[in-house]
Amino acid sequence: MKQSRVVSDDFKRVESHDCPMSTCAAPAGSPCRTGKGKVAIQYHTARFRLVPQLAKVLSMPTPAVRKPGSVWAELPQPVSAGAEPVGHVRLGYARASTARQSLDAQLDSLAEAGVTRIFSEKISTRATRRPELEAAVKLAGEIRSSGVAVTLVVHEHKRLGRGIELAMLAEELKASDVGLEFLTGELKGSHDPSGIVFTVLAAMSGMEREYIRDRTLEGHESARKRGKTIGGAGVTDESMLSMALHLREQEMSLRDIAKRLVITTGTKKGQHPSPATVMRMLREHDEHTTAMETTG
Repeated sequence: MKQSRVVSDDFKRVESHDCPMSTCAAPAGSPCRTGKGKVAIQYHTARFRLVPQLAKVLSMPTPAVRKPGSVWAELPQPVSAGAEPVGHVRLGYARASTARQSLDAQLDSLAEAGVTRIFSEKISTRATRRPELEAAVKLAGEIRSSGVAVTLVVHEHKRLGRGIELAMLAEELKASDVGLEFLTGELKGSHDPSGIVFTVLAAMSGMEREYIRDRTLEGHESARKRGKTIGGAGVTDESMLSMALHLREQEMSLRDIAKRLVITTGTKKGQHPSPATVMRMLREHDEHTTAMETTG
């Protein structure tokens, strides 16, 4: 039987129901959980089949925004379907890449835009965790779950991040039904969670992946012409990088990350990459991200 197409918003329909599995019993608004207290990599069949459109789907993967494999925690209950938002809260976020840079211009523009609660930090875009941004997104989701409309206001989209990270953040805001507003730049204006800005950000992430891939291949070819050996170049790929970045966010060691990755092509197919290969892969990603931040 051909599996039905799963669209990006289906997980929200699934999570509008409690999970009927006694071993899970995840409440509405939260992803399914494993017996070991982790976020399940896919929703339990008995749960997603409560959604008529998904009755014939063979499996329903848990989206990246729910961080499958991480420690499970109960999330806020979803707002009742059809309920109109009561009130509107505008939260602000400001970021500078280094301690020497000033946040004054961003803070002033946010204040002028009527934002009274501002989260700010001085931290590089390449940092795997940005505590103040995470706090802003968490609070926005909690306020929205109470029935109040919420908009996250930022001076410019580059303050939130770039490429893949920016698209993942947009996905998280969309899942929580939180609006987004940029005060300046190419994406200036207010953006509804279901609007075009999220499509734009997803496209940007795809462009960055292609850019990184092309630059990496160019570097490998240049090195080969000079007689250099590219260690690990033939065993890593985009999927492995994505998983490695996710595991690094969980503060796992290079050795533990390597044990969780599997080579999918070549003579080493089925084996784990070495910690040194993982380190080079992550270092290349960080270097490319830094270069893009500098030129952006």
